[in-house]
Amino acid sequence: MTMSKMCESCGMPMSKDPQGGGTNADGTKNPDYCSYCYADGKFTFEGTLPEFREICRKAMIGHGTPKFMAWLFTRGMSRLPRWKKQVTQ
Repeated sequence: MTMSKMCESCGMPMSKDPQGGGTNADGTKNPDYCSYCYADGKFTFEGTLPEFREICRKAMIGHGTPKFMAWLFTRGMSRLPRWKKQVTQ
């Protein structure tokens, strides 16, 4: 069984990304990050994990995700590759 690829920054399934993934500086698709998190070779948000978690939670609620589910979906972000480095430092 293969697992759907997820953004290594926000955890969103890449299949849900309307742009099909973020872009590198040269315009090629980046397979690790979604278009909401990564564009033109850099992250769209530079800050702390708690700040990013709150932005994502509010965005999900704004798109119709129930508050509890949005909270639940953002809880595991510290285990994603982008944030794991920040959390362990």
